[in-house]
Amino acid sequence: MGKAVTIFMCQSCGSAHSKWAGRCDGCGEWNTLVEEIPAHNARKTSGRKKSRGIDFVDLGGEAKDVPRLRTGIDELDRVTGGGLVPGSVLLIGGDPGIGKSTLLLQASGLMARAGLKTAYISGEEAVAQVRRRAKRLGFGDAPVQLAAETSLGPILDGLMASAPDVVIIDSIQTMWTDALGAAPGTVAQVRACAQELTRYAKKRGACVLLVGHVTKDGQIAGPRVVEHMVDAVLYFEGERAHQFRILRAHKNRFGPTDEIGVFEMGESGLSEVENPSALFLNGREGAASGAAVFAGVEGTRPVLSEIQALVAPAAFGTPRRAVVGWDSGRLAMVLAVLEARCGVNFSDKDVYLNVAGGLKINEPAADLAVAGALVSSLLDIPLPSDCVVFGEISLSGDVRPTARADARLKEAAKLGFARALAPPLTGAKKTGAQLPILAIKTLPELITRVEAFT
Repeated sequence: MGKAVTIFMCQSCGSAHSKWAGRCDGCGEWNTLVEEIPAHNARKTSGRKKSRGIDFVDLGGEAKDVPRLRTGIDELDRVTGGGLVPGSVLLIGGDPGIGKSTLLLQASGLMARAGLKTAYISGEEAVAQVRRRAKRLGFGDAPVQLAAETSLGPILDGLMASAPDVVIIDSIQTMWTDALGAAPGTVAQVRACAQELTRYAKKRGACVLLVGHVTKDGQIAGPRVVEHMVDAVLYFEGERAHQFRILRAHKNRFGPTDEIGVFEMGESGLSEVENPSALFLNGREGAASGAAVFAGVEGTRPVLSEIQALVAPAAFGTPRRAVVGWDSGRLAMVLAVLEARCGVNFSDKDVYLNVAGGLKINEPAADLAVAGALVSSLLDIPLPSDCVVFGEISLSGDVRPTARADARLKEAAKLGFARALAPPLTGAKKTGAQLPILAIKTLPELITRVEAFT
């Protein structure tokens, strides 16, 4: 039998090294390299006998359609694609204190009251602490199976015995298995525990929800291989200063990605927001320069939000660019196109951009709304309060059409808006438009339109 080839894995970032070193080249941490045997070498040296193989089936065969498990929270069901799928594993990440445990505790209470056998296992709080929080949320009498444990062996034994329909692990970073010598929370422990829980979910048909911590960059802590193991990755977003919370699907094997669910944090926990557009636009009084209402689409849902811009003379030699809720690189591109194609000078101006309500916008259809807000602030000319803006800007200064323009216009009309600044519609979309379109084909036309609003 040949000698086993080993590698050294960093327990902080998960990078592999061929030999031991005091400092990891990937993340710069000291004394984090631990010797491991790769999986393919472990199989070669284990001496395992040849198995009988696997039984293949025809792809076109009949498959039984398993009904989804409703959580009792419509916004959560929307993000997951219509409910939880038996045998699936979901990973939910978010900043500390954002409301991950609160959301899952409310969901577990509602599912238990609906007749689903639900187990909630906490590795961060004692049983008394979870009970106290459940009473505050109004679920003190819910028949949820509760446990406080971090060792994976007893957890799996208990789950095998009780066979729940839904299992909630809070959190995966606190779990550890004695099969590894690494400390809890390290890359090896997180990977091994996630793999065992995924195997349990697939074998027993239970739905497992894992809570994951995030790093300072907003990514789920631990190896990225965990995100590949699970069936869905959900991020709970929001600002501490705002009461709004947004649950966003970044990966979903059983539903659409980039779908969002909107919640409002209150004294009695998280409450659903059925009309996010009205919530994000709440507090707008009259028209002010530097504000533009963007008609966006998040997943399958049209959402209206306010983009605010402030252009002011630079107090120092280097102008400042500050962005909240949008991509800073995208802002730099829009500023460059405005300067190159329209002759608008921002080189001696500070630029501040904010998406009101704590919403984070990712789609390029917000380009025209950002440009409108910037030009409005620079010229000190307010955009009409009954006008929405959307459109993608190219580097040539042209404004390109966006997907689902009809849904954006329909949502704007429902909220009382009377017109839209957008690229022109064609064909059936033009005849079925819900609002009159003030067509914008190029950025110079946008500036002309804004100047005409005086």
